[in-house]
Amino acid sequence: MPPQRSSVRVRVHPLGDTALVAELGSRLDTALNTRAIALAAALQKRRDVRRAMAGHGMVTVQFDPEQVSLDALTAAIRRLATRRPPVEEPGRLHRIPVVYDGPDLEEVARKRGLTPSEVVDIHVRPIYRVFLVGFVPGWAYMGPLADELVLPRRATPRTQVPAGSVAIAGQETGIYPLVSPGGWHLIGRTSVRLFLPDSDPPSLFRTGDRVKFFALTG
Repeated sequence: MPPQRSSVRVRVHPLGDTALVAELGSRLDTALNTRAIALAAALQKRRDVRRAMAGHGMVTVQFDPEQVSLDALTAAIRRLATRRPPVEEPGRLHRIPVVYDGPDLEEVARKRGLTPSEVVDIHVRPIYRVFLVGFVPGWAYMGPLADELVLPRRATPRTQVPAGSVAIAGQETGIYPLVSPGGWHLIGRTSVRLFLPDSDPPSLFRTGDRVKFFALTG
């Protein structure tokens, strides 16, 4: 039986002479991310593709210009994008313990018209998708975050955020794997190590994984 196909509009943007971005859509949802992951996997099998990396709803592709032209690769991407992703087991499930005592917890609750305990209850409710790994080693952009908790980033970013800080911003949540600057709202902390320098890849989370938070007492 031939693979099922669907109507997917792909926008391709060149990045110099050896790379491009294939944009499948701009909304933040797991179905679109699944398509991006499937497209990246299909492209990675091509000899003329050096690397294909899935993001939220897009794929960044590094290719060999001596083996394929931009136009030819664009046409191939548009063909591949019409295929429905194979039905497979979802990514690995990680259960992350969190002590919800972050310095921004009460402010988040106030801004959203909630109590701190309600913020915690809403944050632990979903199973989040890892949409993208990047920013700093081990960082994972996860979501979608419940509408009740959606806030823009802090007006003034912190110059130093402790490693293990659990944070929210926009429609996403994340965990700071290393001490670094950051502008997300800090609502808790975890002791789970996310950056694993001796592993390959050196990140606990991978694109497509699932994450479930649960609350611990401080």
